[in-house]
Amino acid sequence: MKVAVLSGGGDAPGINAVIRAVVKKGIESYGYEMVGVRNGWQGLVENEFITLNLDEISGILPRGGSILGTSRTNPFKHKDGAQKILRNAKETGLGAVVVIGGEDTLGVAYKLCEMGLPCVGVPKTIDNDLLGTDYTFGFNTAVSIATDTLDRLHTTAESHQRVIILEVMGRYTGWIALEAGLAGGADAILIPEKPFDLDEVCNLIKQRQSRGKNFSVVVVAEGAKPKEGKEILYSNSTDEFGHVRFGGVGYYLGKEIEKRIDTETRVVVLGHLQRGGSPTPFDRILATRFGIAAIDLVHQGQFGRIVAIQGNEIVSVPLKDVVGKRKTVDMKLYETASVFFG
Repeated sequence: MKVAVLSGGGDAPGINAVIRAVVKKGIESYGYEMVGVRNGWQGLVENEFITLNLDEISGILPRGGSILGTSRTNPFKHKDGAQKILRNAKETGLGAVVVIGGEDTLGVAYKLCEMGLPCVGVPKTIDNDLLGTDYTFGFNTAVSIATDTLDRLHTTAESHQRVIILEVMGRYTGWIALEAGLAGGADAILIPEKPFDLDEVCNLIKQRQSRGKNFSVVVVAEGAKPKEGKEILYSNSTDEFGHVRFGGVGYYLGKEIEKRIDTETRVVVLGHLQRGGSPTPFDRILATRFGIAAIDLVHQGQFGRIVAIQGNEIVSVPLKDVVGKRKTVDMKLYETASVFFG
């Protein structure tokens, strides 16, 4: 059987580890012919494939990004896009597609699977907001990078007696902000699930100042918004899945804090540094386990499912139970972090 692999949406550290595992076991255990799809769903629309053999996957375990490329292409937004995919898959002789992606990419996989394209999903998003799995690969790397950044910002904030705001990714959920903020000793953590009150943020900073702590470090997810306000947008333009570009909440906070309590404030936007570079050992192992489980599902003919980790067990869940839903932050963990605010 010929099996294809594709990666869609934003890149995340660990994609190549998934590809490596899928190809290695697919060839050596099942005798499959493995091919890669260029640039996500775009490659299936445009019929762009590459051969994936053992030489192609050699040495890619620690590499960031995706050797296949990725895109945010939504074939259902292109004229006859879905039909082209089905036709190209048939003409190429594909027996199955392993789809590495987040909510949008997997949403397309679910629709195409319903239309007859055999798909198995691998959950990928550094935001860790996919339902059905405790963790997505790439998240641990993003948290590690953000935590290291916080450690560095603490020393310069203390030296200059400033407020420093770190803006991290998290459009609709604050998992990165929360876990990095907790691990990095942030003095306030602002997340999309809990709209923030500017007066409360300023009061936390003033509480520290009253104790002789003339510096503070605040972590904010890009999708966090003030109470009775809207998300701060970098651009109103949308991608093919209808997502606007968040960004700027850190600078908004910085200006408001300086205006309200006359404290020098600096802003750091971590941006794509969170998703670039080598994956952590945790993400390399998780991605490898996901890849092995995904090709096993293909061999078992269990399509329309994604692999997941629950506890320390790799399981599978139906795509229909995942798409269109979002895993928000555990507010008990947020309450734990809030003990250390101010």
